Amino acid sequence: MAKKKPSAFDLLKTKEELTSLLDNFSDLVSSGTADVRAQVLELIPAFYLLRKLGTNILPEGDAVGARERILIYLQRYPEKIISSDELLVVSGITDYQRRIRELRSEMGWPVLSGNTIKSMLKEGDWDNVVADVSAIKPAQYIFLKSGQDKEAAYRWKLSNVIRRKNISIKDKLLEFFKNNIGRSITGEELSYLAKDATEWARRVRELRTEEGWPVKTRNTGRPELPVGVYVFEEDKQAEQHDRKIEDSTRIKVLERDHFSCRKCGWNLNMIRQEDPRQFLELHHLEYHAHKGENSEENLITICNVHHDYIHKHKMKKDQVLEWVEEK
Repeated sequence: MAKKKPSAFDLLKTKEELTSLLDNFSDLVSSGTADVRAQVLELIPAFYLLRKLGTNILPEGDAVGARERILIYLQRYPEKIISSDELLVVSGITDYQRRIRELRSEMGWPVLSGNTIKSMLKEGDWDNVVADVSAIKPAQYIFLKSGQDKEAAYRWKLSNVIRRKNISIKDKLLEFFKNNIGRSITGEELSYLAKDATEWARRVRELRTEEGWPVKTRNTGRPELPVGVYVFEEDKQAEQHDRKIEDSTRIKVLERDHFSCRKCGWNLNMIRQEDPRQFLELHHLEYHAHKGENSEENLITICNVHHDYIHKHKMKKDQVLEWVEEK
């Protein structure tokens, strides 16, 4: 049953009670005769009244327990920096951090901490257009717009298994990605997997840029993704020379080609399970083996199906350009 919202009269009465308690406390301190414990005992009922006021701010029927109150509050202010003090007030408990962990791991709500966001920002995986997080603090949070992920509980159980393994952080991240191909994964999950080690975001970047694993974010080729989310597109490394394509160049090519295959027009918004086209790749018009450069002019966007076709038929630059224009 939903908790009944106090009437305006109830709140006014609570305010009067609190004012009276604080007046009594002031008189006690002014008398100079009360010891420290007497002052503490005088403040206890005031503390409970303040907590009562905070937990009744939400509209009638919105929430019952502390966890539900936190969720309702975060949902009202997505992609805004929320301080721990705010959550302390609306939850009415000091152990609000455990409730946040439950929202993440048991219920799949995308709540990111300040530490996680700072790590992502440092590696270029956070979009400051959404929220300026340059001065965010560890005890602050952002609720993403990506919505509830009902598979998150499964992933948190998997991450608990992987994080206990005696392997490097990078290997843990890669194993986790390979077990979650195509799924949206928050930075908070990856931070937890790495046991909150600060270099986790750098290791993710290395997997993408140095080792050629297709880990994508909003800023690295998947603009439709919510900020703070990673997707591992397939269990396949890019060729050695392709790994040296700068992210900035990759983005320019994708933007020029409207994030669509130059042959068939397929894009990531058209993903269907039964369709073999599942991701976009960059093709070198002049093959790297023939001294083709990793430049914007020498690259075009192609879906995985048509990219395989190009290489299967060993098509040259002129053939590819003529072929993609055929409709």
